[in-house]
Amino acid sequence: MVDLVEVDEKLPVRFVLGKQSSLAPERGLEKELAELELGEDGNSSSNEGFDIDEIDPRIRLMYLVNEGDLEGIKELLDSGTDVNFKDTDNRTALHVAACQGYGDVVKFLLENGAEVDPKDRWGSTPLADAVHYKNHDVIKLLESNGAQPLAAPMHVKNVREVPEYEIDPKELDFTNSKAITKGTFRVASWRGIQVAVKQLAEDFIDDEEKVNAFRDELALLQKIRHPNVVQFLGAVTQSSPMMIVTEYLPKGDLGAYLKRKGALKPAKALVFAMDIARGLNYLHEHTPHAIIHRDLEPSNILRDDSGHLKVADFGLSKPLILANRVKEDKPLSCVDDSCRYVAPEVYKNEEYDTKVDVFSFALILQEMIEGCQPFSAKKEDEVAIAYAAKDRPPFRAPVKHYAHGLKELIEECWSEKPSKRPTFKQIIRKLESMHNSFTHKRRWKVRPLRCFHVLEATTSLGSGTLSSHSPGSI
Repeated sequence: MVDLVEVDEKLPVRFVLGKQSSLAPERGLEKELAELELGEDGNSSSNEGFDIDEIDPRIRLMYLVNEGDLEGIKELLDSGTDVNFKDTDNRTALHVAACQGYGDVVKFLLENGAEVDPKDRWGSTPLADAVHYKNHDVIKLLESNGAQPLAAPMHVKNVREVPEYEIDPKELDFTNSKAITKGTFRVASWRGIQVAVKQLAEDFIDDEEKVNAFRDELALLQKIRHPNVVQFLGAVTQSSPMMIVTEYLPKGDLGAYLKRKGALKPAKALVFAMDIARGLNYLHEHTPHAIIHRDLEPSNILRDDSGHLKVADFGLSKPLILANRVKEDKPLSCVDDSCRYVAPEVYKNEEYDTKVDVFSFALILQEMIEGCQPFSAKKEDEVAIAYAAKDRPPFRAPVKHYAHGLKELIEECWSEKPSKRPTFKQIIRKLESMHNSFTHKRRWKVRPLRCFHVLEATTSLGSGTLSSHSPGSI
């Protein structure tokens, strides 16, 4: 195989495009190739004896568009070359220009009769490609010329059936967007505020399992309203890519916070623990069906402007609808830090219930006190195996860092038997009691100093040194 740009070599049957269809099977940017036929009959011509000027002008059009050669493109179209020629992947020159982000080329092609919404063999349009590669100027140009977003798997035919939560994707501005919370969300601007947007990749629209997971998460988020749970704002379901929009919490997640701060002060850890427990208690007591988070870890717990915590990311959450216990469809694979917080019954692919969140909570609570991840020296898969073997992270922090009864509560929460673990309602009561007791002791410690100052002032007054002051000044 020879690249088209090597004009002094044998004529190739393929050439490398800088960017390929947004819906094409994933092959890696270096390997994204477009097969372009060289003859009128659809068969490859001989590779010998040609130079670039002898290539089929329709193929040359695709190449010149990929290079952004506006003068060359104009010359070809003036000579009668079909602006809507499609290669063997059904891709047009407009697809290529949209991928590359050449606004001037896109404008010229449209002015010369290019169809605005052609679909390639994978179903992608120039607009979908421009959206995928974040070519904002091209997006606006295509939309102003009537380009329509791809219909999403949840698209409804009757306008009356469009959900109330539906957000027009044109309202979401991803300029200077950045990835947040493990890269599953991006920051966008919407109606004057910043929001977090979770996007279902366009190449997943034909993946029934991923579409159903997206649909389930969306259905769940619509039902949730609590101060310690991230707020759902709306979604894009009538066009592709589909998106879930939630409030954006700029202070980041608990995992990043703990990496910066290390071990937290006992009072702070108790406040954070109560925030998490209240959010989880709401989910577990949700009616008519309890909700299991199933992916509770520090990176899925966000900090709001007031410094309190909110539970987020419900991609793996499950409602207890048909039974009191659920089971994963396939064994868990440990690919990131989430395995450090997963309950042993999940790792062993057994049936489980809400108590898996209690197990994860115990590990997070201990991490806030200890200042390091559970079994930080072990690999992720080794940690899950350790839990299954009834091993638990050691308590190394000084005793004074644990409020009275906190160690016992943690041990109860990560019990091998789920039935022995407390509910979050019980956990909240214990944490509140510990926090009240802890803050009361702190107030008691400073009282003697205050009494000393009052006594000193009274003694001085009795000796006449404060005789010029009124009694109210003491």
